[in-house]
Amino acid sequence: MKRRTFLENSAKATLAGLFLTKDSYTPSTLYNDICVNLFSLPKVLEADFAGGLNMLAKMGYKEIEMYGPYTFSSEKQKANWKSLEPLVGFSGSGFFGKSLSETKAILKDTALKVPSLHTDLDTLSELMGPLADAANELGSKYVVLPAIPEDKRKNIDDYKRMAERFNKIGAEAKANGIHFAYHNHGYGLSKMEGILPLDIILQQTDPNLVYLEMDLFWTTAGGADPIQLLKANKGRYKLMHVKDMKKKVHFSGDGGNPKQWTELWGEMTTAGDGVLDLKNILSVAKENGLAHCIVEQDIVAHPEIALKKSYDYLASLKK
Repeated sequence: MKRRTFLENSAKATLAGLFLTKDSYTPSTLYNDICVNLFSLPKVLEADFAGGLNMLAKMGYKEIEMYGPYTFSSEKQKANWKSLEPLVGFSGSGFFGKSLSETKAILKDTALKVPSLHTDLDTLSELMGPLADAANELGSKYVVLPAIPEDKRKNIDDYKRMAERFNKIGAEAKANGIHFAYHNHGYGLSKMEGILPLDIILQQTDPNLVYLEMDLFWTTAGGADPIQLLKANKGRYKLMHVKDMKKKVHFSGDGGNPKQWTELWGEMTTAGDGVLDLKNILSVAKENGLAHCIVEQDIVAHPEIALKKSYDYLASLKK
């Protein structure tokens, strides 16, 4: 009986194997824990922080990226942010009026993780202690500089000085148990004095101390090739802001000022609705060390629709 049962089971296994071709397997999702930057829906969060985060969690998002200033941020940055309120139409940032403990409780309820915090240069340089304390409390691995102030990138020497400063910030971040990353904007992608400023950042910073967050829209608008950058800098790009383009556009100049950025806001669209080859870009990014795929649609209209569409598209991508 035992021999007969063994033979029967073997025959069944062989038969099943005939039908299990490589096409029978369902490929796994390219990115399992899709993130969203909160600058995509600040007005929603300002009105109801917990409700906004709960909405994101119900959409399927597993991670969020916060932006400053925070309660512990530099006073200069808080003043700068306040001056922008009339322009942007809202004032909320950081924990949107909640304490750190209250924020942690909301995150626990929604099961959302916070892999990264956007902050400013002064806070990174002068207040790493409280910044790192908050990051470690929230479980955030990266603290990110979203932009180099305009007065600190006038020439190539400025970029060289910034690279030195990045190394110091990166070393201090590492000593505090976190990592520093730089998010590229529109500038730095056109040659200055015969040199590409982004090359200064990439070549004169320690790859073990300074990581990068690629913004796909600004990288493309600046005339750079995302795939080439990812392949040439394996392991450096750990985070990526994913936003699509309605049509291929470039800055009217070198991408160095807010006027040139705002001119292109109308060309941003939800992931999968534009002309960027996101599947290919994100596949190459994964192969070269990208850890966090982050939707960002700056102050997008109808975030309850747009952010859901972006999530659904990215969640549909397979390896």
